[in-house]
Amino acid sequence: MPKKELTRREFVSGAGKATLGALAAASPLIIPRRVLGRGHRAPSDTVNVAIVGCGGMGSQNALVLAQTSRIGAVCDVDFAYSERCVANKLTDQLKQPRPEGQKLKEQFDKAKRYGDFREMLAREKNIDGIVVATPDHLHAVIAKAAMDMGKHVYVQKPLTATVHEARVLRETALAKPKLITQMGNQGHSSEGARLINEWIGAGLIGDVHEVHVWTNRPVVYWPQGIPRPTGMTPADVPGGFGNLWTYRHVQDVLAAAMGAPGAPPPGLDWTMYLGPVAEDVPYHPIYHPFNWRGSLDFGASALGDMGAHLIDHPFWALRLTYPTSIEATSTQWGTMNVPAADPSARPLRKPVSYPVSTCVHYQFAARGAQPPVKLFWFDGGIYPPRPDVLPDDVELKSEGGVIYIGEKGVLLHDTYGANPRLFPQGLMDAAAAVPKSIPRIEWTHELNWTKAIRGEAKASSPLEYAAQLTETMLLGLVALRTGPGKKILYDGERGQITNIAEANQFLTRDYRSGWAI
Repeated sequence: MPKKELTRREFVSGAGKATLGALAAASPLIIPRRVLGRGHRAPSDTVNVAIVGCGGMGSQNALVLAQTSRIGAVCDVDFAYSERCVANKLTDQLKQPRPEGQKLKEQFDKAKRYGDFREMLAREKNIDGIVVATPDHLHAVIAKAAMDMGKHVYVQKPLTATVHEARVLRETALAKPKLITQMGNQGHSSEGARLINEWIGAGLIGDVHEVHVWTNRPVVYWPQGIPRPTGMTPADVPGGFGNLWTYRHVQDVLAAAMGAPGAPPPGLDWTMYLGPVAEDVPYHPIYHPFNWRGSLDFGASALGDMGAHLIDHPFWALRLTYPTSIEATSTQWGTMNVPAADPSARPLRKPVSYPVSTCVHYQFAARGAQPPVKLFWFDGGIYPPRPDVLPDDVELKSEGGVIYIGEKGVLLHDTYGANPRLFPQGLMDAAAAVPKSIPRIEWTHELNWTKAIRGEAKASSPLEYAAQLTETMLLGLVALRTGPGKKILYDGERGQITNIAEANQFLTRDYRSGWAI
């Protein structure tokens, strides 16, 4: 049956006293946006979204989306925490009412609730897109399931927890080009990101051969380098030089002091929280709701957290793809005892928490006329060396930033691509003449995604791009687990480490039965 559109006059007058219901019964009714007038959105233009992981960043994404989209369903393993996060958005820092926060709460309260994303996907047929804002270990399994059901996805960074997962999601996105995908690295939609690209593309600092990236995470944000809590008195295993107080012993004492794992609080579904994690990690408040980032089971450390905001800009501006080699070094890991096969032997140790500070060295091959690039990552309060051309009074912000070293000068910017500057100072005069060749995004990263779903824009950071960026970030963790003093050589086309065969095990992980992607 042909669709029937109404003019604005017909809609207002009722088309000769005919009711809207009668018209709808006669034929499928499409109400175009122009009929509703300025400031109103036609129902057919409203994107219906579901939020998976409504606390923390998920509630912030939902706050933005609730203003123009409909939140039809929410899924979480701990709704008490999500409710607190939503309630906190009702007022600003001065405790003044926020209308946008009230709109979020109204939608959140009305939305259908689920504890299992699989049930939500099976039941909510009218959902257009899914926001995935869970801990890192769940991103890929949820996004893949949603995409397989034809849902658009907005996935918080890092896109995945492993290199294998990044490649699977990229292949899925390429196989389903009609799906609109976006990673939540919001700085990719910023003005600064575009200036960085345009200035480097114009050759203002010449060919870039070296990049330094740093962040103060995890220091002051979440703990790393810690053991898995046990609550058990540590075994008195003699240490070196007759001293019991080795680093191993200190880790065991700390594991005991953190207390024993216990029952999760009421309302927290710990089994669903574990999801694809193969091991039955006992609940402890060190993990939920935020400190999971430092755990190998649940997070991807500072590199996964902030690499998406920092490595993103040189990766984009320099047109990087896969690194050819990676090596990493760090402070001590957080470890736990693993019983040895021989009861009389000293217990083995396995890493359970990422180090406090990490350095990763990436090498990228030449790209056409662009030279090879070395990219250096520093986290946990470690800073890169200051280039000679950078004035002494220019602060390297503790939160993080990026320095591009070119043949003619340097480019410096803060986290998220903010506040890009060129040195020597005279280069800033030349920058003013560089044309703005990259389309600007005049709205938020989340709204860029929903506008792309409606056909009004292109996604800023789609999975085709974001997956390669994520893979590069996570290769730093693969090198870290391979061991200090070792350089891994990477074949990006095949997704394989070519020189240390056993390092390939770190490209993926073990999955709980029924959870592998």
